[in-house]
Amino acid sequence: MRAAVLRSGAVKARVIDDPVAGPGQLLVRSLACGICASDLHFMDHPEAGADDDSGMSTYDRDVDIVMGHEYCAEVVAYGPDTERRIPLGARVSSLPILATPGGRKIIGQNPESPGGFGEYFLLTEAATRVVVSDLPSEVVCVADAISVGWSAAVRAQVTTNEVPLIVGCGAIGLSAIATLRHLGLGPVVAVDFVASRRETALAMGADVVVDPAEISPYQAWCDVARTSAGSMAEMLATVGLPGCVVFECVGVPGVLDSIIKGCERGTRIFSVGGPPEGEHLHTLTAKRKGLNIQFGGGPLPPHWNEAFEAVCSGRLDVTPMLGRTVGIDGVSAALDSARDADGPVRIVVVP
Repeated sequence: MRAAVLRSGAVKARVIDDPVAGPGQLLVRSLACGICASDLHFMDHPEAGADDDSGMSTYDRDVDIVMGHEYCAEVVAYGPDTERRIPLGARVSSLPILATPGGRKIIGQNPESPGGFGEYFLLTEAATRVVVSDLPSEVVCVADAISVGWSAAVRAQVTTNEVPLIVGCGAIGLSAIATLRHLGLGPVVAVDFVASRRETALAMGADVVVDPAEISPYQAWCDVARTSAGSMAEMLATVGLPGCVVFECVGVPGVLDSIIKGCERGTRIFSVGGPPEGEHLHTLTAKRKGLNIQFGGGPLPPHWNEAFEAVCSGRLDVTPMLGRTVGIDGVSAALDSARDADGPVRIVVVP
């Protein structure tokens, strides 16, 4: 098969062996696969994969790795010991985890679990979901990105007495915004340096967007919180402003610490960014402010399913996030374009 292959730190289009479905696995043809910041983190920070003691992510510069974990695909063959409950030719997707004899592997981050930047890859039959939708595969594949922000927003359990602040309007921040609006929560304040990302945030449901180069996000939040509290005089007299929930969705060192130092007392912080290099935090400041910090991780399976259904049904419109499509030969250049914060939120590979 043809694939965009990561080897020795570079991605090139090459012909490699087709993957072979093992027990409980499906062989699928990639129809569309989004380029995610996690792909860039994986290839730019091999030490993160090398230090992953879970075994789910493996980086080896001397072997071929086909990235791509936000996919829509077509079933083309069954492996042994499969139920064959999904018909050949069906469009499918899944949480990007492959069950292998050596344990669970992240699809697109191991030599034995290739991803959607190639013509074919493997899925675990038991985790695979059929696409019940007429939407294009380029739209359906964005569901995985939505699932991360969806899971974060659901787990944060934002109440009607809290005003959420989204820091970073990449795919995860935008998906958190869309989910909060879907849940009927808000007003939602979104922060990003890039004007095009702020415009996309408004399209995805943000009520107020902030350029942190012009105004402190926390001052902007206070202004919105006071306005939203308007008629809540009795509450303000007893407990002050509505509570703040900050979603850190940047993944750059220093951002989470800046939130700790700048936010209001009692703020709840849900960190989804997670820079591969790690982060230095002023924990004493967090202690004095009584902050509650929760680290997000990947989406829980029920949340992935909910986000997938919301995207496939059209109840959650992801089209404002979509940019151009590229073929296998264009993946390397597209990865470079994805590093540009002023570029499209999602470039989609159509092998």
